[in-house]
Amino acid sequence: MSDLASSIQTALSTRFGERLEVDPELAGLDEIYRIAAHRVHRRFTARNVTPDLLRLLCACALSAPSKSDLQQADILILQDRTKIHAIGDLLPEMPWLRDAPVFMVFLANGRRLPKVAQMRSKPFPNDHLDLFFNATVDTAIVMTTFLRAAEAVGLGCCPISVIRDHAATISEMLALPEKVIPVAGMCVGWPAEKGGITPRLSLATTVHQDRFSEDKTGQDIDGYDHRRHSVWPYRSQRDPEKFGRMEFYGWSEDKARQYAVPARADFGAFVRAKNFHLD
Repeated sequence: MSDLASSIQTALSTRFGERLEVDPELAGLDEIYRIAAHRVHRRFTARNVTPDLLRLLCACALSAPSKSDLQQADILILQDRTKIHAIGDLLPEMPWLRDAPVFMVFLANGRRLPKVAQMRSKPFPNDHLDLFFNATVDTAIVMTTFLRAAEAVGLGCCPISVIRDHAATISEMLALPEKVIPVAGMCVGWPAEKGGITPRLSLATTVHQDRFSEDKTGQDIDGYDHRRHSVWPYRSQRDPEKFGRMEFYGWSEDKARQYAVPARADFGAFVRAKNFHLD
């Protein structure tokens, strides 16, 4: 087996806890490896990310598939340290955001299509949930494609979905008009360390054949908790004053605690205030 195929197997074994067969003659193994060995980066060197490189990566990202060629995703690049620090002040639990050479915000743009309809003197009867859904999905695909392109040239990235906790504030800061909302941010820079491979739920849990099945979900999640703990244990327990401390603290306990507390309950009101209609 080639070194590259073996490296893919090792990365995916760490990720999913199983050995996957990799044909060493398969085309594109270098790209498969980059995807399989994806790492989040939260520490960056002081090296600048040039405007030309960012523009190239944005062009690659916006080459991604788009629902019906509607092109409802936009990218906002922030290199203004004042604005980056202002966003960092909103998210003190993420100090790496302030140190990132570049901070990007990926925007769902439901504004352009109604404007196109107006330009061409056509009605626009599709101002409902599907407009919002298509724009956000397009944006997620563009963001993921940007991440793939950035990692291909050696950059490190860290997506920041928690900007939606402060969606109205960030929207005002970035002068986002009606029907344009921030989906997620992303720190971008040259990584100061390699980073680690985060274990994921097993493929038995998340890949279905012919019909959806969750017959063994509880058993699979228990197994994942212990596998992940052996590789990537949590450094602290969430809200111990409310939920107590556990001798064994796994992924499922952490996520159950995370969503036991109301989060982003005002986001729907924010989206509606942006004049998206969600019915």
